[in-house]
Amino acid sequence: MTSDRLFVYGTLMRDFDHPMAQLLSRSADFIGEARCAGRLYLVKHYPGLVLSEEPGEFVFGELYRLTQPEALLREFDMYEACGEGFAEPTEYVRRMLTVTLQDGAASEAPTREAWTYIYNWPVAHLPRIASGRFMEK
Repeated sequence: MTSDRLFVYGTLMRDFDHPMAQLLSRSADFIGEARCAGRLYLVKHYPGLVLSEEPGEFVFGELYRLTQPEALLREFDMYEACGEGFAEPTEYVRRMLTVTLQDGAASEAPTREAWTYIYNWPVAHLPRIASGRFMEK
C-alpha cells in the first residue's frame, strides 16, 4: 500500500524546532490536526507511538501531504533510523495506519490512511504521555 500522507506526533511537528521538522514544513502540505488509536510514551527527548485498540486511547498529531513521497520518506526513514540498511529490530518502523482528521480540514475525508513511525522497542520502563499530546508532556 502506498500513500502520500504522513502522520507525525513528535519532533516532526510544526512547533518543534528541528531541521527535519523544517524539511517537512517546506516539502509537504499541512492538511490538519489528526489523531490515531494508540498510546504515547516519552522515550528520551522524543516520543514513541504504540498502537492500541483500547477505546479512548489516542495519539494526537498532524497530517501532511508529501510533495515527493518516495524521496521524503527515505529522508524520514534515515532520521528515524529504520528501514533498509538498519539492523533489526529498529527503534521505529514505518507503517500505514488510519488517522482521523480533527475539525478544520473539511476539504479532506475525515478518515485517511497515512504513514507514521511506530515505536518498536519495549515500553514497560518508559513514562506514558497520558494526554496523547507530545507538546503537552
